[in-house]
Amino acid sequence: MTSPSDISIKQTPKKPITLKFQRTAIIGYIGLLILMPLWLFFIAPREGHSNGFMFVVYILPLLLPLKGIIQDKPYTYAWANFIVMFYFIHGFTLLWVATDELVWVLLELLFASMMFIGCTYYARHRGQELGLKIRKLKEELAEEKAAHEHNK
Repeated sequence: MTSPSDISIKQTPKKPITLKFQRTAIIGYIGLLILMPLWLFFIAPREGHSNGFMFVVYILPLLLPLKGIIQDKPYTYAWANFIVMFYFIHGFTLLWVATDELVWVLLELLFASMMFIGCTYYARHRGQELGLKIRKLKEELAEEKAAHEHNK
């Protein structure tokens, strides 16, 4: 069942720049989703770690935003950036310690960068198209103050 907000999201057309950032985010996301299991389980398996541990630490976080990305929710694109930060840290760390896996590390950093840039600007542009905005703290405080004074 679709809610009225889902219908309005689907009816609001996307500008070309918004589509460009969405494609960039999706390419980066799918790239990481394919690269990480291939790299960690087949190309260069990690010794001393179980497959379950590798799945939970490196693959499962990528699956968390999947539903929201499929449903095209701008908010999901925004918070997915918190997850992609882990892959930046992983990639930059391996640049230093695992020079023998340079190709895979650079691919991870490329896909993570694409996802980060795409998600950031897609969420911003799509949010503007839909009229979504994050309320300013000043507005929140003014409302709380007015409600507090009204209750006295």
